[in-house]
Amino acid sequence: MPTLREKTILVTGGAGFIGSHLCQELLRERGNKVICLDNFFTGSKDNIKDLLENPDFKLIEHDVTKPISLENIDQIYHLACPASPVHYQHNPIETVRTNVIGTLNMLDLAKKTGARILQASTSEIYGDPLEHPQSESYLGNVNPVGIRACYDEGKRCAETLCADYRRQRKVDIRIVRIFNTYGPNMHPNDGRVVSNFIVQALKQEPITIYGDGSQTRAFQYIDDLIGGLIKMMENNSRFWGPVNLGNPKEFTVKELAEKILELIPESKSNIIYRDLPSDDPKKRKPDISLAKEKLDWEPKISLEDGLVKTIEYFKKVI
Repeated sequence: MPTLREKTILVTGGAGFIGSHLCQELLRERGNKVICLDNFFTGSKDNIKDLLENPDFKLIEHDVTKPISLENIDQIYHLACPASPVHYQHNPIETVRTNVIGTLNMLDLAKKTGARILQASTSEIYGDPLEHPQSESYLGNVNPVGIRACYDEGKRCAETLCADYRRQRKVDIRIVRIFNTYGPNMHPNDGRVVSNFIVQALKQEPITIYGDGSQTRAFQYIDDLIGGLIKMMENNSRFWGPVNLGNPKEFTVKELAEKILELIPESKSNIIYRDLPSDDPKKRKPDISLAKEKLDWEPKISLEDGLVKTIEYFKKVI
């Protein structure tokens, strides 16, 4: 097996929010060769512009729903998929294709090259949960014909494919379920609650809360997630997941809005309320007991510290 500094790692969706941070960590901090694969539907070359001159970094513009042949790949982080409701509902059929056919293509590549593959799944597979907090043993409460199903059920099917490729074709897989993550490189118009609120506050626009603001989320900063992803990939035990990666500190959406206004004191924005979209989960909080036990991982960065860094980023880009 190659040493840590000799690995060649493929990151699908590598120009996206999470993927760009992962590429940077794997390349600069850990000395790997990194191949970034992205079709730029939601990703941006701006997110990886500082990496393009590095001889150990390669960018391939490609859609994961189309097969690709690569050699000498040691690891695959499969992140490719629009991840915010605004983006995945824009073309729900293509979202399903990305989750299913894209995952099949990456699993076939992993089988061919002998690479370990990590599937970036999501807390959305739990749907609007009836169990709180959500542990990996909870099977979820998902509407298979709702407007979010292209993403929720697509990711659930991707997990199924990974598990079956492991059982039937002996592919070395890892599955992580990512909870709400925020930080620099988020798209200003991706419709996620943290970016929405920050952008609205900076633009002196009303902060829009859908519902009464009592719905809860658990927000993890991007650096904590990247550490968890790498720990799961580098885990050489028999543990393949799924495992929750998220911050178990729970906040209401209204509390988040108030905290952002507190951190942007120059903002004159007020809070307004709109109807809650269908199938929007009312509670979201990970049980990370398994991540602590198996990976010795838990998030370290507080919501306030992470928001300060994220606000500084958005001040530069909007």
